[in-house]
Amino acid sequence: MMTIYKWDNGGLKETPEFAPSCWINLSEPTTAELEKVLSYAQVPRDFLTDPLDREERPRFESEDGFHLVIVHVPYPVRGEEDDDTVLPYETLPLGVVLFGDSVITICSQSTPVTGAFLDQIRRVCPPQEQNRFLFRLLWHAAVLFLRYLRDMHARTEKLEDDLHESISNEALLKLLTYQKALVYFSTSLKADNILINRLDHARQLNMTEDDRDFLDDAAVEYQQALETATIHANILNGTMDTFASLINNNLSRVMKWLAVATVLLAVPTVITSAFGMNVNLPFVDDPQQGGEWVFWMLSAICGVVLMAVGGVLWYLRKQRVF
Repeated sequence: MMTIYKWDNGGLKETPEFAPSCWINLSEPTTAELEKVLSYAQVPRDFLTDPLDREERPRFESEDGFHLVIVHVPYPVRGEEDDDTVLPYETLPLGVVLFGDSVITICSQSTPVTGAFLDQIRRVCPPQEQNRFLFRLLWHAAVLFLRYLRDMHARTEKLEDDLHESISNEALLKLLTYQKALVYFSTSLKADNILINRLDHARQLNMTEDDRDFLDDAAVEYQQALETATIHANILNGTMDTFASLINNNLSRVMKWLAVATVLLAVPTVITSAFGMNVNLPFVDDPQQGGEWVFWMLSAICGVVLMAVGGVLWYLRKQRVF
């Protein structure tokens, strides 16, 4: 989809045709839309095709007076009511092309970054102020990173509270999805911070002091987002490791008591197995002694041995041997 905004009477207004000092926003563009923009802007073709590659890394490129900035921005993969086991957020490349006194933004998906940016700068930032336009767009992307990070942190804290009551596979799988999202965020934010530093030293942009102030604001937000993502990722990694240890500890406790039960059950088994079907019980054939009491004698022996073994296990338990 292609949307064109032109600067008119101190504000951005949507227009069906290209105009001087305009902002061309391309999201999921068709081939016809790309060809139309290429014919008008005369920018290098790869400036419009590279940002559509979801694996493209953030970078700054300048060629024949045209400038391309590719930055990773966040976008929600699922809605609030969708399955929590689906990855909540990912990042994708957003290309910003500066040409003449106009700006082109291009992305393979419709991202809330450009929508939030339009709401904020509709009357304060004309496209002809390209550096300011670019840096404010970067600032809004960083703010969106922080907003999504706060959302993920709140959701993971709720899942942790649920896991404190009962450890379930479903909750652990949900935590795994947020862990993966934080990995995407951290990786993208590291690359974006490198890009910001590159822009700060780019002579091709001819920045003024005001432009540098806007770039510094964006750099601060990106650094904060990176640190926040790193902290949340470390906390979540520690949480996952802790719950894994708890699961292993619970399994060890169950196996320990099963081993104790096995030892106790083995005592009567060992004693009574000595007298199989082909072995007569002692004193059974003695007419004077009788054989009625033999069973109870063997049962008493088993009980005494069980009590002795149980006492030993209890003593070892008190001594924290196991």
